[in-house]
Amino acid sequence: MLATACGSKDPGSNPSMCTATVPPPAGCDSACDPTTGAPSTCADGFHCSSSGKCDISCTQGGNQCGPGFVCTSDGSCLSDGTGSGDVPIDAADCPKVMLTAARVVPVVQLLLDQSGSMDQPYPNAGDPQRWDGMHDALVGNKDGPPGGVVKALESSVIFGSTLYTAPDSGTPANGQCLNLKTVPRALNNFAAIRQQLDANGPGQNTPTGESIAAVVADFTANPPADPTAPKIIVLATDGLPDNCQNHNPDEGAEQNAVNRLTEMAAQSAFSAGFRLFFLFVGTADTETVKHAKRMANAGAGKDLATGTEPFFEATNPAQLTAQFNTIIGSVVSCDATLSSSVSQEDAPLGIVTLNGNPLVYNTDWSLDADGVTLHLKGAACTTFKTAPNATVSAEFPCGTIIF
Repeated sequence: MLATACGSKDPGSNPSMCTATVPPPAGCDSACDPTTGAPSTCADGFHCSSSGKCDISCTQGGNQCGPGFVCTSDGSCLSDGTGSGDVPIDAADCPKVMLTAARVVPVVQLLLDQSGSMDQPYPNAGDPQRWDGMHDALVGNKDGPPGGVVKALESSVIFGSTLYTAPDSGTPANGQCLNLKTVPRALNNFAAIRQQLDANGPGQNTPTGESIAAVVADFTANPPADPTAPKIIVLATDGLPDNCQNHNPDEGAEQNAVNRLTEMAAQSAFSAGFRLFFLFVGTADTETVKHAKRMANAGAGKDLATGTEPFFEATNPAQLTAQFNTIIGSVVSCDATLSSSVSQEDAPLGIVTLNGNPLVYNTDWSLDADGVTLHLKGAACTTFKTAPNATVSAEFPCGTIIF
């Protein structure tokens, strides 16, 4: 995020002569120790900035500070107590400030059921297996061109993918009951995820709770570069769960116990900072609907019994594609974070562009009360979500910027 700093409303601050003067005064940008109490190594009339460079804002008798300020011996502007404490803004020296807005990029881990029942076809004649329908929705038909929601959003979402199942007998190479296949999270990750789905198919069991916990553990061990990025798990499954202790729970008490452990795993994921969406691949029966509702509530931090968070159901291939698009599209933000704050009343003075095209205030964009969150709207939002390498820039009169 970049900002060209000029006039400021912060008391006692003034533009650096090292950047505002051409050529800069001799002594600018020499290395120094900004630690409080450290001996000064800067030339006379210079101070050590917080970035560890010698800097100068004013000279004795130079009148750079303006009314209400005096120039100190180390080249800083200091209020003399007679003025407002604001450095005057010289429009001739600072006609505008350019800000680059940073996209809010969510991190989405696909947690995909690879159990044996995923080989069951959808009910209508000619429909594919549930597995193939999921493949097509995410990355396009195996025999066709690239497509699906991952292809559409790979430049604006950090995608990862985990296939989960467990064998009826024997122990996988990892020494656990889980048999997980994972593509690490990254931008522009379509090719790796398609290769993973192309190379795999339905397996055996459905240890959903343990798999949720494994994904959370992996997220924690390999956190996103941006600690503020939304962390999302999209769980797609076609049946009630089992677990490592019981691959075939009986209906009733045994199944309810496994369901509860799985719901607790979703609750723990939310408590750890991960939003979980539940997508049922197929037609849910009464018991599955009950579990799906509780999972949706758990993944959103709601009360399991009384929460109203919706779960997603896909009873045919077209609906599966639509549901994946709805879930993942909803977490792709149309917000961008400005590198400096702007007073909200001054927002209409801004000129905002998307990929170089000007946008209309309150029609295409607005500014949040925090002064740094810029919201794109309508067609501008759609373009920002889907256009590769979409960029937003903002230009404001320098007096509107709060550094």
